[in-house]
Amino acid sequence: MNYRMVIQYDGTRYNGWQKQGDTDNTIQARLETILCRMTGETVDVHGAGRTDAGVHARGQVAQFRLQKAWDPTEIRDYLNTYLPEDIGVLSVSEAAPRFHSRYNASKKTYLYRISKNKAAHVFERKYVYEYKGTLDVNAIKMATIQLRGEHDFKSFCGNPRMRKSTVRTIYTIRVEETEDEIDLTFIGEGFLQYMVRILVGTLIEVGEGRRDPQSMNALLEARDRRMAGPTAPACGLTLVKVDYN
Repeated sequence: MNYRMVIQYDGTRYNGWQKQGDTDNTIQARLETILCRMTGETVDVHGAGRTDAGVHARGQVAQFRLQKAWDPTEIRDYLNTYLPEDIGVLSVSEAAPRFHSRYNASKKTYLYRISKNKAAHVFERKYVYEYKGTLDVNAIKMATIQLRGEHDFKSFCGNPRMRKSTVRTIYTIRVEETEDEIDLTFIGEGFLQYMVRILVGTLIEVGEGRRDPQSMNALLEARDRRMAGPTAPACGLTLVKVDYN
């Protein structure tokens, strides 16, 4: 039986989504451990997005298979009973036999929050980048125009040994400013390792006046990570939702 679940988590204290050989302090490992305990089976949980250490999720989608059929509500309730308080399963449902949370995803939405308020953020500090300078939002908006569409985003890939294609499509980059923060929403078919955070770090340099908003095409064509800006802090990034056709 194939199951689909929607999960939210505060990624602050975890080493990212993907399980690793030297630690079980990942979202994937926590879920698999509890599912194995519940079912007595070896369970592999596949997430739609492999969020980095410190990155959060409001609507991560994951998929797993069980030999024995279980009631989806029972699975959800069991997981929420034994998961730590910073990981929660919103729903579990039966999925089509061929459904795969990562390979069938058609669109992912990420939100990056930049705080403008120079006061201390006691309750929001884990979910926003507390930027101390001043940014030109209009310049940032101009730069995003060149980043939309299908491009080779190798300059924005954090994996220098990436052998697979680094071509991706970004459908929308939305920049919204309020009194207290600047929100950047990225909607695309998929994203490379650290891609959103490197895009944000580069756009911050545009907002600081250190890069020309019209220089994004040249940066894309360079296909060189060293040419892009720094990787923005993980705390400001949240996987908002995953869409499927």
